[in-house]
Amino acid sequence: MQVPPHRRPDLDPGLLRFYADHFPDHTIAVCCFGNADARRAKPLLLWYSPLDPDRLTVPALDSHTGAAPDPDAAVPVDHWVLFSTDRAPSGWGAPVVYPGDMRHSLRDFLPTAVAGRHYGRGQALPNGDFTISHRDLLAGDLDRIERLRPARR
Repeated sequence: MQVPPHRRPDLDPGLLRFYADHFPDHTIAVCCFGNADARRAKPLLLWYSPLDPDRLTVPALDSHTGAAPDPDAAVPVDHWVLFSTDRAPSGWGAPVVYPGDMRHSLRDFLPTAVAGRHYGRGQALPNGDFTISHRDLLAGDLDRIERLRPARR
């Protein structure tokens, strides 16, 4: 009831069941916003301990229908996948420059350097998240980025 009616998504129970079945140890966030507010949008930052501290995973499981994603589908992608780590040595990755008027309290949570690549231009990949080992990321071996497909647990 704390979310205004025009911002409440009509969640498909099958979508929630899919995530409960495939990601039982994960927490989900349902973001409720109106597209008319996009220009005034604020970033959503989550701080958490990873389930596997030796792997970095970027959520990218696709389903644009509101229904459960098809984990067996090949999906068209147009993503910049960027990783960062607070254990990177000086000079690692591409430096990130933030607007001068950004609050320092926000900037303290953001990376100073990133490494990644673009996936797109008509490319289709197996549906899933992007993942890389921490060791491969630190070594700059971005060819080791993999698609992590969900498995029922």
